[in-house]
Amino acid sequence: MPSKRPKSSLAALHAGSDEDIQLTAEHPEAELTHVVRGIVRHGLKPVPPKASISLRVDHDVLAWFKAQGRGYQTRINAVLRAFRDASA
Repeated sequence: MPSKRPKSSLAALHAGSDEDIQLTAEHPEAELTHVVRGIVRHGLKPVPPKASISLRVDHDVLAWFKAQGRGYQTRINAVLRAFRDASA
């Protein structure tokens, strides 16, 4: 479906520079991680929602996962998924 926006406004947009962009509280500068996630997800199937649970894990195991840095819950999920797949 073609855009209903006049071509003149698109030309003006392309002709502008970064200094012409006015940031506001309602429209702040986008964080790089937010932009990258949008690019990476573009065209892919939606990720199904995850279930929120309470899980009791030994302290040393949790400390090891956390010591690996950000995303420790995602890594725990990946280990559980690998165990499930190997057990099938």
